[in-house]
Amino acid sequence: MAQIHQLSPTLSNQIAAGEVIERPASVVKELVENAIDAQASQIDIQVQEAGIKSIRVRDNGQGIAAEQVTLAFQAHTTSKITTSQDLFQVRTLGFRGEALASIAAVAQVTLTTSSDGAHGTQIKIAGGQQESLVDLAASQGTTVVVADLFYNTPARLKYLKTVNTELNRVIDIVNRLALAHPQIAFTLRTEKKDLLKTSGNGQLQQALAGIYGRKAAQQMVSFKQESADFQVWGYTSLPQETRANRKYISLLVNGRYIVNYQLVQALLAGYGTKLMVGRFPLAVVNIKLDPILVDVNVHPTKREVRFSKESLLAETLTAAIGQGLGQSNLLRSAKAVGFQAALAKSTATTIETKAPVQQQIAEPTSAKIPSSWELPGAVVLTPIFEDPNHLQSWDQRLQNERGIALQNKETQVQEATLEAFPQLQFVAQIHATYLLAESSDGFYLVDQHAAQERVNYEKIRPQLGNTSPDQQQLLVPLILDYANSETNLITEQLDNLQALGIGIAIFGQNSFVVTSYPTWIPEAQAENLIRNLIEMVLQQGSVSLAEFREQTARQMSCKLSIRAHDPLDRQQAQAVLDQLAQAHNPYNCPHGRPTLIHFSDHDLQKAFKRIQDPHQAQTRK
Repeated sequence: MAQIHQLSPTLSNQIAAGEVIERPASVVKELVENAIDAQASQIDIQVQEAGIKSIRVRDNGQGIAAEQVTLAFQAHTTSKITTSQDLFQVRTLGFRGEALASIAAVAQVTLTTSSDGAHGTQIKIAGGQQESLVDLAASQGTTVVVADLFYNTPARLKYLKTVNTELNRVIDIVNRLALAHPQIAFTLRTEKKDLLKTSGNGQLQQALAGIYGRKAAQQMVSFKQESADFQVWGYTSLPQETRANRKYISLLVNGRYIVNYQLVQALLAGYGTKLMVGRFPLAVVNIKLDPILVDVNVHPTKREVRFSKESLLAETLTAAIGQGLGQSNLLRSAKAVGFQAALAKSTATTIETKAPVQQQIAEPTSAKIPSSWELPGAVVLTPIFEDPNHLQSWDQRLQNERGIALQNKETQVQEATLEAFPQLQFVAQIHATYLLAESSDGFYLVDQHAAQERVNYEKIRPQLGNTSPDQQQLLVPLILDYANSETNLITEQLDNLQALGIGIAIFGQNSFVVTSYPTWIPEAQAENLIRNLIEMVLQQGSVSLAEFREQTARQMSCKLSIRAHDPLDRQQAQAVLDQLAQAHNPYNCPHGRPTLIHFSDHDLQKAFKRIQDPHQAQTRK
């Protein structure tokens, strides 16, 4: 056995840097967090070659006393904790005492600082070795320049991505910190251009506009919810303003950006069925809690934390999002989905390619379609619902199952939304898929499948939520075969499946036998739904009864609804519109797709150039 010896401080710091300093963005994060802890009101970040060549972070914070500058670069030195008890009440972003020592071990660092705005100190360290320490005049705050990152550990350089990729990571972390601290003015620059500039006036929505753009910020709604242990507030986007991944969701706990899968799922649950499957909102979620309820010392980079009451926090977040969206108009306009621009472009193309016809344009007159008019080839479909007035919101069901009482304000908002839905009169069916309807404020295109799917869903979901635990015995047991890798996972979840009402047991090497299932599952869909349940267990490791019923309601509502390319007669089409108007959420199908799109009179007048410039109004009518 080789002789045991103690690692040198330089080598120890390089090993620590492998955990804390993964890439240039890690350096930016640690330096900016130190500036925030120093109570800076302005932080300027400048990077060259995505930070690989140079990173410069300047703040106007408290600065470091001259006699402590050298100590700041030693391993595990910090001003933010003193005893082990402080670890359970961490109120700062940095506290582990690893950042400066780790950065200095793998780069060339120059730190200039002043705590009084007159007398300052500058220290230079390269590869963990101090090169100089001098006194000089300096402005209030601290400036850190990190050059030639990983110059003495070239093996680390080969794991970095392209310059653009690394720069995007720097931008991402600065964006998160700017959203977490809108009271601080942030600037981020490269050698070519400015990438971010926030005002630091404390207005979160202005910070959102500076990062994601004004249009995206305008499509976001505020939310707020409090419980005995948590305060949750922030902004989240309307269902029509979404992205294809989760990276636009920022979770901030006491000003610290974190990553937490359960809280993201709780945020999505707040949307209920308003969000399309596979789409994610833009959201900034601020969570304020007693530091004793969260452990931030579970990971060197401090991005992952552990909550002592995570389920209660998730419920509070879900309720906050649901209430915030309940106060918003979810109707999609033609402008929002790009129809207006497409119509304008089409009109412009027509004007350019065809000679104008010189004739007087007659004003439109109201015309009624004869009551005997029908689409050719119409078929009679049996109505699915008898009394749509007894529909109950699944959002309410979901929250009741989680033990969250709805507030009176939410109920009033739902009633106001129901009254505001337009009275739609059927005009025509387009391609046996879309219903053209008119109202006093313009006309609407309605997706017939999505519309009836929403109505079906709000009929079926409450029924599934009020079922008994009784089981239906199978006369002929159902045998299910799986791969050996899946068999082990299913075997571990047998108790969970049985608790959901599925009578399932091992049957042979890679097979299972199902002898019973809950009576609320339709007999014709029993095998399919049981397989879906097992598939959910394989993907998620476990599944709740509420979640399974939700998935079942969505699937059943889809299968029982009118399909695209199904022709409808006038009476059937009007029935779809009338039933949709009675839904608690008539704007989205259970999978989050829009049910209808609004074309206002203003949209039409603008598309057909009836809205003219003031100097043209007298010449064209």
